[in-house]
Amino acid sequence: MTNAESHFGGAGGTPTAAGRFVDPSTIKPHEILPGLAFQPVLGEKSLLNVVRFDAHAEAPVHQHEEEQVVLVIEGEIEFEIDGETRTLKPGDVAVIPSWVPHGARTTGTPCVEVDFFTPPRATLLDQARAALHEGDA
Repeated sequence: MTNAESHFGGAGGTPTAAGRFVDPSTIKPHEILPGLAFQPVLGEKSLLNVVRFDAHAEAPVHQHEEEQVVLVIEGEIEFEIDGETRTLKPGDVAVIPSWVPHGARTTGTPCVEVDFFTPPRATLLDQARAALHEGDA
């Protein structure tokens, strides 16, 4: 069982890189499809992607090797995982293991979500590397 001492008291190890603060709003959005813009932030072994859906935008059903966790921040979105669709609202989370088909679409309102990928989503690496210093505060 996790307790405060075991969670926060760990000592030892060597940092693998310098930590940094990032302001995602300074990262130039990349519109991958009409009404669907990405702002990726690259870690060493993970990637966080701020995703903005305009009203009536869609990310078609697809699948990929990377595990993905989605957190809705603003608005709502119809999210499909392996044929099951739910409407997600702020605070709702979807977990997508490797190779599970999924997609999303907005109806009459825009939506902002955060996608977390591990390992980093291969198709976002070039954009994330280009943005690496754009968002550093």
